[in-house]
Amino acid sequence: MILSLPMLAEMIFHPFGWMLPGGEWTMLVLTTIIMAVSAGPFWQSAWASFTKHHSNMDTLVAIGTATAYFYSIYAMITHQAVFFESAAFVTTFVLLGQVFEERMRNNASNAVDKLVNLQAKEASVLRNGELIKVPLSEVAVGDLIRVKPGEKIAVDGVITKGSSAIDESMVTGESMPVEKHAGDRVIGSTLNSNGTFMFKAEKVGSDTMLSQIVELVRKAQNSHAPIQKLTDQVSNIFVPIVLIISILTFLVWYVLLGASVANALIFAVSVVVIACPCALGLATPTALMVGTGRSAKMGILIKNGEVLEAVNDVTTVVFDKTGTITMGKPEVTDIVGDQSQILPLAASLEANSEHPLAAAVLAKAKGEGITVAPAADFQAIEGKGVAATVNGQTAFIGNDKLLADHNMIDDLKQTAIKLQTAAKTVVYVGLDHQVIGLIAIQDAPKATSKEAIAALKQRGLKTVMLTGDNERVAKAIADQVGIDSVIADVLPADKADHVKMLQQTGKVAFVGDGINDAPALTVADVGIAMGSGTDIAIESGGIVLVKNDLRDVDRALAMSRKTFNRIKLNLFWAFVYNVLGIPVAAGAFYAIGLTLSPELAGLAMAFSSLSVVTSSVLLNRAKITTNVSETA
Repeated sequence: MILSLPMLAEMIFHPFGWMLPGGEWTMLVLTTIIMAVSAGPFWQSAWASFTKHHSNMDTLVAIGTATAYFYSIYAMITHQAVFFESAAFVTTFVLLGQVFEERMRNNASNAVDKLVNLQAKEASVLRNGELIKVPLSEVAVGDLIRVKPGEKIAVDGVITKGSSAIDESMVTGESMPVEKHAGDRVIGSTLNSNGTFMFKAEKVGSDTMLSQIVELVRKAQNSHAPIQKLTDQVSNIFVPIVLIISILTFLVWYVLLGASVANALIFAVSVVVIACPCALGLATPTALMVGTGRSAKMGILIKNGEVLEAVNDVTTVVFDKTGTITMGKPEVTDIVGDQSQILPLAASLEANSEHPLAAAVLAKAKGEGITVAPAADFQAIEGKGVAATVNGQTAFIGNDKLLADHNMIDDLKQTAIKLQTAAKTVVYVGLDHQVIGLIAIQDAPKATSKEAIAALKQRGLKTVMLTGDNERVAKAIADQVGIDSVIADVLPADKADHVKMLQQTGKVAFVGDGINDAPALTVADVGIAMGSGTDIAIESGGIVLVKNDLRDVDRALAMSRKTFNRIKLNLFWAFVYNVLGIPVAAGAFYAIGLTLSPELAGLAMAFSSLSVVTSSVLLNRAKITTNVSETA
């Protein structure tokens, strides 16, 4: 910029009789320094591409500046008009555009930096009976940490003593403070509002939720949407075509129209410079960067550009039931049979199971003060239940599928049907091949599930529930929340197969949270994992909903579509700009006085790139609607 300013002054004041001291020799020196230092990287990149039989955006800048520079040296020797300033200005304007682009890209990607800066710097850790301040890097798993009002929580963990309201907005996007008590989990870097409590560190360093969010956002911002491949292919073809058009422009003006070499060369160089497809190259990554960054602030983690593109064509959204549509905290509501026998027997059988329903049975037994008898010969029957020996008798507990191997009286059958119709899951308890009682367990839908499903249906999407629960219970829950169709009695291993079948009629998004959902999340065109789910489910999903709010499914789809539409808008304007600019630069409108010099072409090209980046940054202010009427 500094070396170009004297030549800019020459251009402005030359009509008034002012000349640059040293004239052409000063211009030669200034331009030579610019070419050697500033244009050098363009030339090196262009040469590297040429040696590999490729062309890139730098090829056009390198050829344009080199042509203007070396022709001016020749013209200076032969006492003809020179245009050193064109070579200098093109380089300066292209670099100036890149400076603005870089600044705006930094603004676009500052979501990651803001997240990193949220981390606490130190923690009050209990060591040898004393509370001492230690740096965050020295906090270890198992440490007991005290948090006072107004302090940041250092790492992820579980409250052991005390209670408080915690502001988790910086991580989850949830604006209201969340009440936390002993046994509740806390997230590192969130802000303690009003109480003092102790918590046990469970995840530190790179394992904390904030660190994982930062890593996911970084990967997403550095990924490529498949549409980027189209951009790369266009650039590969576009550059040679532009060079051919530039040569033809020179020949038409010099050979057919009789223009001087200098004037013909100006038109040819202008074509090369105006056509530089920098804006095409920026269209995808900048929109991707802003879109994923804004999503992260909303508590929605989009892992890569492929997910953005896949979302655009999704026609069906499939939901797991337990923990996704429902609370995931089932409770025992009814016990049918001998109360003194059924619950103790069920608790003994479920003591070795990790199923959510087993946890409900054990919680009920604990609440009743029941002592659990040991079970021997424990056997898990996949998709059906468990069996074991309790007090010398063969006992079993399980779902409807287990009934094929056991006997049950009609009264219990009728009672089971009534309970299932009331949206309660029934487990059957028995001894020696005879069902002796029932336990009804209910997992109520989340308060936001109905609203979330309605928003998706308004968007024109088909909704499906895919669950291992029996059909009556599944349909009762589906009716409560408005799900279109139900696929029930599905074994965990078969969920992915059902997703594949649904994919025969269109692209499918699957929403789940459990270990058994991981295959389905992977197979689906778009896997959406609930943030409260298991690590393997979160790893398998392409989108993670940090807040565990089902309404964020619609927001995630809306943000993904908005970002992808912005990519397409950017590509359209970048391409149209090149198509419209080339004829002007080639002198097609010379007769009406409309021309474009190389330096103005360079400035226009820089502003084209800047406009694309600006368009992407405006995604931060785009309204994220929750219905099908959204626009780009």
